[in-house]
Amino acid sequence: MSLPLLSGLLLLFLFLGYHFYGRYLSKTFRLDAGATTPANELNDGVDYVPTKPFYLLGQHFSAIAAAGPIAGPILACQQFGWLPCMLWIGLGVVLIGAVHDFSALVASVRHRGHSVAEIIRLNVGKPAWLAMMLFIWVSLLYVIVAFTDITAGTFVGRIEELEGMNLGFERGGAVAAASAMYLLLSIVMGLVQKKWNPPLWLMTLIFVPATLGVVWYGTQISTLMLFSQRSWGLIILGYCFVASLLPVWLLLQPRGYLGGFVLYMALAVGVIGIFFGGYEIKQDYFKTWNAPGLTGSLFPFLFVTIACGACSGFHGLVCSGTTSKQIDKETHCHSVGYGAMLLEGFVAMIALATIMILGNGEAKGSPGAIYGAGIGKFLTLILGKENLVFAITFGAMAFSTFVFDTLDVATRLGRYILQELTGREGRGAALAATALTVGIPAVFILLAKGGGWSL
Repeated sequence: MSLPLLSGLLLLFLFLGYHFYGRYLSKTFRLDAGATTPANELNDGVDYVPTKPFYLLGQHFSAIAAAGPIAGPILACQQFGWLPCMLWIGLGVVLIGAVHDFSALVASVRHRGHSVAEIIRLNVGKPAWLAMMLFIWVSLLYVIVAFTDITAGTFVGRIEELEGMNLGFERGGAVAAASAMYLLLSIVMGLVQKKWNPPLWLMTLIFVPATLGVVWYGTQISTLMLFSQRSWGLIILGYCFVASLLPVWLLLQPRGYLGGFVLYMALAVGVIGIFFGGYEIKQDYFKTWNAPGLTGSLFPFLFVTIACGACSGFHGLVCSGTTSKQIDKETHCHSVGYGAMLLEGFVAMIALATIMILGNGEAKGSPGAIYGAGIGKFLTLILGKENLVFAITFGAMAFSTFVFDTLDVATRLGRYILQELTGREGRGAALAATALTVGIPAVFILLAKGGGWSL
């Protein structure tokens, strides 16, 4: 069976799942467009802000779509073959993952934007609440450490396809420069939106092309921001500290919206590559039931390796942490909660395709390298091979965007959890909770070597 046919069938299944099963769930949850949501009831202009659904979809999608839907399918395909991966992505995302996200979002919206742990306290009891809060917070610390290290790694990495070419070019520096300018551009967009409130289509028309512009400009100043991976880790954690305390309208929402478009473009490039690139499937459809010393047995480790992209508990934290506080109407939960998870399944499919077109001997690199190179190859179908540097930088930027956008969301969630746990409110409590949430990961970044979190 060809790659375009397999991908087309999976896309059709996702489409049918959204329109039929998603609507069935909406009726089951009895979503009410007239109900008052926490964003309207508790609107404080910082965390609780009613937001247009398409704008919020981009922010939520970029928050949940971290490294998981890229790294997971590639790692699993390397060990088990592409068929188990594709079956789990399709069935898992429609029947389990999207249902989980949708349910968590609706539950939080109907509990004044409280976290999953707080909902447990109200319905189960305080001991269960305390255990859940501590587990979630420790899990968030692990996420912050891992994603900080992964993001820092994208800022110092090189490209095998460009080795030996005297370009005066540093891939890591290009991605770092583009990411820094992308964040500044997001702040400008947030300020413009707050001060003048122009139409969303006009903002999109101006700032989305500008985002592509900073990717290109990053390739021109790739040697300007060259630091060690450890230094980048500390810089990123410093950013997370500041970003998690800013009003959501200033950075979180515009950054997520623009990041969503980067991801949408990566998906579009992936579709073009899959359907018009003429690539053949070179990976084995099935390799083994057991990979001792590596991933482990297919059951249950396939379902652990491909979490984001099929079903991830982390999404429940995002749904009940930041997203539920921005839902304007209950009916928007369908498109934001269920729809964003299906988009992540789409991301996982694209990531899987980037390794399916490689032979077993070629598919030995890191997931980030395989994905970035694959998206770069797909993009050269449009731009031509003479623009390989820009194409691969865009692919790497897309990968870092998946990870980077999740980092400050995880930090903000850690602050929410600590403040709920201690019952403290106010600016001082927020500063202390954020400092502790990023301080512990900073110690690990300083003391451990890169990739140590994966041991």
